[in-house]
Amino acid sequence: MGKAAEKPKPTVVTGGEAQRIKREVLGIGDRRKHRTREATRLRSHTKDPDTHHRLYRFRFYPTEEQAEQLERTFGACRWVYNEGLALRSGAWEEHRVKVGFAETCRALTGWKRAEETAWLKDVSSTVLQQSLRHLDQAYSRFFKDEARYPKRKKKGRSPDAATYVRTGFKWVEDSERPGTGSITLAKQSRPLDIRWSRALPAGVVPVRLSVTRDRAGRYFVSTLVEERIAPLPPVFVPGTREPKAVGVDVGLASLVTLDDGSKLDHPQLLKRYAARLARLQRELHRKVKGSRNREKARQKIARLYALIGDVRRDMLDQLTTRLVRENQVLVVEDLSVATLMRAARGKGRRRKAKLNQAITDASWGELLRQLRYKCEWYGRKLVVVDRFFPSTRRCSACHVVGPKLDVSVRRWTCAECGVLHDRDVNAAVNLRDEGMPLLAA
Repeated sequence: MGKAAEKPKPTVVTGGEAQRIKREVLGIGDRRKHRTREATRLRSHTKDPDTHHRLYRFRFYPTEEQAEQLERTFGACRWVYNEGLALRSGAWEEHRVKVGFAETCRALTGWKRAEETAWLKDVSSTVLQQSLRHLDQAYSRFFKDEARYPKRKKKGRSPDAATYVRTGFKWVEDSERPGTGSITLAKQSRPLDIRWSRALPAGVVPVRLSVTRDRAGRYFVSTLVEERIAPLPPVFVPGTREPKAVGVDVGLASLVTLDDGSKLDHPQLLKRYAARLARLQRELHRKVKGSRNREKARQKIARLYALIGDVRRDMLDQLTTRLVRENQVLVVEDLSVATLMRAARGKGRRRKAKLNQAITDASWGELLRQLRYKCEWYGRKLVVVDRFFPSTRRCSACHVVGPKLDVSVRRWTCAECGVLHDRDVNAAVNLRDEGMPLLAA
């Protein structure tokens, strides 16, 4: 048999034919403004060189009218995202025409003028355009092989969120309490009832707002501001001018182990609340689908998961802040959490599933993420050692690499020098010793 014929590569339709398909088939209107000027790519907001983008998150309590308007906003953002996704994917699959952010914005204008979708006018246009912007960013990540192809958003499954740019809200700072004030969203007449747990930088106007509602029914507003963060004073080894360095090993028996032997126990929040979660899940299973009692049971589970998330987030925030304040150089291992949490199959899948759950509960990725941006904020050095470096099975005394160790082995003796090692402490010391030459290089 001869070789199979190669499939012809898809031909991209461009030029006047593409414009005709967009206008007549896809219903995308032409550019009516500035016809003679060439289209320029929209630029995202860039911060000043000496400032950092910082996010402040506050809880607020909407009125009944505000809650109804936010409910419409969340639904409209989800609908526009899905329609934009269907438009872009359909244009390519059926007509080989590329549709970008600008074309979806013009399509949005047509959707708002249509009689069956005129309810989109009740939502701020900037919020809907930001939803299309998020879709465009999802496509960009897909083309860069950083994420999968964008998926449709589903009510009850996808997060309820809406993003307001500077023209979509009104900010009035309180003169008596600088850094606090009133925030009034577009299409709303009253300011939000925000609980100011801390103040924003005085005299700074938020760049962007994000309003979210979690599964427990709580409303939050996240404000993005440009802030000048003063670096912390340098930390040296007592009696010397050598910067203080620490090796940080993350694990499951202990969440964090430092090279001096100190450990932070794993809170194991999912295990702590496992019995309560199981009882609530059984109650949910006994309720009739679509009933009010089932919704009440679901709310109880959502509130418990919200409690677990809040406790974990607060614990990680305090831990990373303490590590950054007390040390000048932090050495960590580059972990591929996605690889470590590969699906459990075959023999031993139950044990692997438990291991995946423990890794999820530990939130290694969030811990490393916080260390990265806090070191950048406060002038610290973060050294990331290669993930294939044998930090666990290399003797920190004689540097001889031993055989692979099972996860259950917590202590081991070096066959070369006879030193008894604690698994996690030895790994932290090896990370520090390996990271300092990398920092010097």
